[in-house]
Amino acid sequence: MGRALFWRIYLTLLASLVAAALLVAGLWRLVEDRPFEAWSRVPVRFLDAMIPAADQPPGAIQAQLDRLARAIDGDVTVYAPDGTMVAAAGEVLKLRGAAVEEGGRPGRADRRAWSFRLSDGRQVLARFALPFHRPVWLVVLTLLLIAGVVGAGAWPIVARLTRRLERLSADMERWGAGDLALRVPVRGRDEIAAVATSFNRAAARIEALLAAHRSMLANASHELRSPLARLGLAIETGGAAPSAERLAEIRRNLAELDQLIDEILLASRLDHLEALERHDPVDLLALAAEEAARTGAQASGEPIEIAGDARLLRRMIRNLLENAVKHGAPPVEIAVGRTPAGRPQIVVQDRGPGIPAEERGRLFEPFHRPTGRGEAAGSWGLGLALVRQIAERHGGSVRCEGRPDGGSAFVVELATGGPGR
Repeated sequence: MGRALFWRIYLTLLASLVAAALLVAGLWRLVEDRPFEAWSRVPVRFLDAMIPAADQPPGAIQAQLDRLARAIDGDVTVYAPDGTMVAAAGEVLKLRGAAVEEGGRPGRADRRAWSFRLSDGRQVLARFALPFHRPVWLVVLTLLLIAGVVGAGAWPIVARLTRRLERLSADMERWGAGDLALRVPVRGRDEIAAVATSFNRAAARIEALLAAHRSMLANASHELRSPLARLGLAIETGGAAPSAERLAEIRRNLAELDQLIDEILLASRLDHLEALERHDPVDLLALAAEEAARTGAQASGEPIEIAGDARLLRRMIRNLLENAVKHGAPPVEIAVGRTPAGRPQIVVQDRGPGIPAEERGRLFEPFHRPTGRGEAAGSWGLGLALVRQIAERHGGSVRCEGRPDGGSAFVVELATGGPGR
């Protein structure tokens, strides 16, 4: 970006000030004569009273003009209705010509000439300085000086603003080049600081997402090795006619591979799913009873209907029950009900050894391996991670709680919705 932004902002500011100065000067020039034109009607009455009538001796008229010229520190000339000069005090002002015209511009730089017609037809020409008259060039110069002062004061402000934008742009370029750990400094509380804060939040989310994807890819690759190795061993040792036991082992490993690949694909799809694709009415108790019958668990509760994706909700309940059967101990129970706040709730309990409190927060991470669990035993896979994703896509959450009599309870709270809410 260089200094281009600085000059664009700064020159735009200066151009705006100069344009404002020229506009004000133009308006001043347009209306400057109007106050004087309105004022010029007032002295006619006084001149009628001050200047002797035309039938008075010329000496009386001249004496009065001399006093008037001294009083206004200017020049006064009186013409008869036929255009002949009657008397003059100071410099003689011509009735017609470039020097003086009725309502015309001043003959000298600091004075203005005016023409007044008396009631008897005589015409008085007077030239004097008006205390409230300001030349246009002085107005323009004043405005340009103001523009210069404002421009000088704006220089450091605009320079500081554009320097911050340039640094922000350079840091974002570095981040886009691959330095994902980079965070831009946040200075102040203005809009640029807000942009920097938003960028840092977005960068942290993207870095965490990429790290999670890399971790999931590495863990998935590791988890795939075990069933593949067992498959290879079973095929090699089974020969041309494997035993029923070998065939069962091969089928079990194939099913494990199929489930793991299906979970990886579903987790990836849910990562990119901003909103549910289906909002069908789903009976949670019916789903719980069907999956409990498949796994041998006990189901209870009240019928609760919500709007959601029946296939995803079934997968969530199945994963919870299979996790309890695999890592807990019977009896495994699932209960459907409502929280004190009225939100739909699913609770899956078992009587296993339980999960330490410090491990419960990480249970829902992909391929989490609890402390003390050997690598040969494998991780907990993606089952509980999918439970959390599905619950969140339905406006809910999941947590693990300990039971007073041993075992664990997985509690899923969902958003209310659907015709049965």
